[in-house]
Amino acid sequence: AASDVYKRQLDDFHVPKLRSKRHKVNGVEMSKSLKRVKSVLIEAGVNLEVIETGTATTALAAAESLGCLVDQITKSIIFQSSQTGALYLFVTAGTQRVDLDRAAGLAGEPLVKAEPTDIRTITGFSIGAVSPVGHLTPISTFFDAFLMQFPIIYAAAGTPIHVFGCPPAIMQILCEGLISDFLEKM
Repeated sequence: AASDVYKRQLDDFHVPKLRSKRHKVNGVEMSKSLKRVKSVLIEAGVNLEVIETGTATTALAAAESLGCLVDQITKSIIFQSSQTGALYLFVTAGTQRVDLDRAAGLAGEPLVKAEPTDIRTITGFSIGAVSPVGHLTPISTFFDAFLMQFPIIYAAAGTPIHVFGCPPAIMQILCEGLISDFLEKM
């Protein structure tokens, strides 16, 4: 079954718990957001390196820094229900755009662009640093089927200049995203 395959993939990324409470990346003390993402990865038992992309704060710059395609850099796009206020996360590829009507169909309610303050309150991340994992409050997540074609993809790790990379099937499991088709048609 597919779930057995995913379980084996997660088992392949097993890493022991960290012993130290002090967390550093490249010798620098981590922010609370970065620590939260790293903790989720460790608790999930996956050994994923957090990579600093220098001054790269766009998908294009991150791709250049990492030596990968722009579409291997994920974007965490958040919409909000115009009726209930609920937030919905759409994890997509760097050059792709989310079709609002298709997204609303998946959410089952009308959606609008979420306000930065609401995003920060619910996820704990600022715009440009929203990770697909480690939210303060659980959020319904949809995962772009387009991402499944790549051997590895990268996602924000809680800051504008930190990412983590893994196979798309692993990221989809980590973010508990429903694999969906919600892209604008080109």
